Amino acid sequence: MACCHHDHHEAPPAKDGRYRTILWIALVANAAMFAIEVGAGVASRSVALEADALDFLGDAATYAISLVVLDRALAWRSRAALVKGWAMAAFGAFVLADAGIKAFTGVPPEPLTMGVVGALALATNVVVAVLLFSHRDGDANRQSVWLCSRNDAIGNVAVIAAASGVFATGTAWPDLAVATVMAALALSAAWRVIHQARQELAQVRVVSAPTPAE
Repeated sequence: MACCHHDHHEAPPAKDGRYRTILWIALVANAAMFAIEVGAGVASRSVALEADALDFLGDAATYAISLVVLDRALAWRSRAALVKGWAMAAFGAFVLADAGIKAFTGVPPEPLTMGVVGALALATNVVVAVLLFSHRDGDANRQSVWLCSRNDAIGNVAVIAAASGVFATGTAWPDLAVATVMAALALSAAWRVIHQARQELAQVRVVSAPTPAE
C-alpha cells in the first residue's frame, strides 16, 4: 500500500480553523447516522447495516478524539492514531465474527430498508469525504480521519449493492458478503494507520532522546 507524506516534526500543526469546523460537521453527521442505522439494521435484520452503524459510531469517536488532539504535539496525535487504528482492527474482527454467526441463521434481511438507508449513508459520507479530501495527507491522525471517511463511502456503495443482491436472490448471502468486505477494509486501514503511528512515535523517541556526552 502506498504511503502518504509523513510529518515527523515534533511541533504541533498551525491552528486550522477550517479543518476543525469540518471535523465538527463530520462528528455530528456520523453520530446522527449511527442512530439511524442502528434502528434500520435491527428492523431489517441486516448485518451490513449494523456493521455500518458501528462504523459510524467509531468514526464519531474518531472525529471527537481528533478535535481533542488537533493542536497538540506529534506524539499526542500519533498516540491517538494508534488507539484509533486498534479500534478499527477490533471493528473488523467484530464484523467478521458477526457475519459468521448470522451465516448459520440464513434469514435474509429486508432489502428496501437496506437500500434507502444505504443511499442516505452514502450521501452523508460523500459530503464528509469531499470536505476532508484536501486534508488527507499529513500525520497518522489526519490520515486515519481521511481513511475512515473514504472507507465509509465505499462501504455504503457495497450496502446498496447488497440490498439489490438480497432482493434478487432472496437470500442473506449478499448481505453477509458485504459485511465481510467492510471488515477487510477496516482491517486494511487499521494496519496502515498503526504502521504509520508507530513510525512517528519511533521518530519522536529518536528526536527527544538525550545526546550522550562525548
